[in-house]
Amino acid sequence: MRGFFFNLPGNIMKCFGGDNIFWHLLAIALTYILVTSGFDWLYFTSSRSDLLITLLFPAVRLGGRLPLIAPLTLYISGKVSRNVKAVNTAYALGQSVLLGLLTAASYKAFTGRAHPPRSLTPATVDISREFRFGFLRGGVFWGWPSSHTTIAFAMTVSLMIMFPKNKSVRYLAVLYALYIGFGVSVTIHWFSDVVAGSIIGTVIGIVVGNSFRNYNENSALIFQSKLEP
Repeated sequence: MRGFFFNLPGNIMKCFGGDNIFWHLLAIALTYILVTSGFDWLYFTSSRSDLLITLLFPAVRLGGRLPLIAPLTLYISGKVSRNVKAVNTAYALGQSVLLGLLTAASYKAFTGRAHPPRSLTPATVDISREFRFGFLRGGVFWGWPSSHTTIAFAMTVSLMIMFPKNKSVRYLAVLYALYIGFGVSVTIHWFSDVVAGSIIGTVIGIVVGNSFRNYNENSALIFQSKLEP
């Protein structure tokens, strides 16, 4: 399992270092614009539909379970078949999930944003601008940014970088990320939570994907050398 921790401290630093910090600032700036302009509330009131919720609520469960199931399944199948690339992909996905979860939870711990009401009625009050800045004033499970979206985009971008020529993997991964993002935007998150999550998740995916692409290539060379007489 050492591969799971491959360059982990360095990848954490890269997610926030250099030019990547500007993407975090962009996520914050766009959130400010979407919140203060009233777009978050407009999107909420316009997207409350029983049909949409029925079709997209599974995204909440899928976005919570697949990040655990996919890396574990890949790891087991890769170990059984002695497929180095599958095992390393499992490590990459696992690290993407970990960094996505920790990053989103860290932001939530300090922003304390209230989540959307469960339903829209004439008595529903606009709480889209309600942030409780501080530490753990709103917990780490609800709020800004969306963990589901952050993790989904981190996994997707990692896969796209590691499998640049595999169209099936790329298209399925993108569809997954979009489904999760759109799904949670009409159920448990504000629109700006999803926008921020997609930006931050993309940054994480680029860092982890590039890191493990190099790790994949090195592992393949080492494995091949062991097979040669």
